[in-house]
Amino acid sequence: MQSPCVRQCCLDDETLVCLGCLRTLDEIMAWGEASDEERLRILEAVARRRQARNARNG
Repeated sequence: MQSPCVRQCCLDDETLVCLGCLRTLDEIMAWGEASDEERLRILEAVARRRQARNARNG
């Protein structure tokens, strides 16, 4: 499973979420050792964050 990294790494100071891929710092660090199931959970969380961001920026 391919990493969602888009090579635009910049963490939000308050949330510690990458502004490029929308993963938390913990999710980024865990990705390399994560099972496929764990990676799917991370990708689902990223999708929720993307949806929330898009709704805010409407």
